[in-house]
Amino acid sequence: MGLRPAKCYRRMEKPYTRYSRRKPKKSYVKAVPDRKIHKFETGNKKKEFPLKGRLVVESSVQIRHNVFEAMRISASKFLSSRIGDDFFMKILVYPHHILRENPLATGAGADRFQTGMRKAFGKPIGTAAQVKSGQSILEIRSEKNKKEIVKKAFKLAAAKVPSKCRVVFND
Repeated sequence: MGLRPAKCYRRMEKPYTRYSRRKPKKSYVKAVPDRKIHKFETGNKKKEFPLKGRLVVESSVQIRHNVFEAMRISASKFLSSRIGDDFFMKILVYPHHILRENPLATGAGADRFQTGMRKAFGKPIGTAAQVKSGQSILEIRSEKNKKEIVKKAFKLAAAKVPSKCRVVFND
């Protein structure tokens, strides 16, 4: 089974947690799937940089874990190819929200083993971060004279996000 389109999970929702009085063990999500992203900081962590930029999301949206990994890879590859190790990049949000799916069977005989909405809690398929409008999701620090290169890295990272983004610099 492949990855479902991001539009299926873009809407912000309060997470539904099953509640069972008779069997409390069934009240919890059994397992959390592995995240694609494991590194949240890249670059030179020890050096102090005067230029600090942030990628800010324009609208409230749910962003999946694989988007953060794609953002990190594209921006860090671009920065390291242009300015080497003279930057620091950090992803500021963490994908806590568990995404679930209740797949429906199709084809001949599907009605004989399908439970429909009776047990529709769904299986965990991934994680996402619920980001509010105006929240920063990525920060890049560098030298003052590298501002145009950092802007281009932000543009590459923003292309991966399912919402409009703007870049804010604290000069």
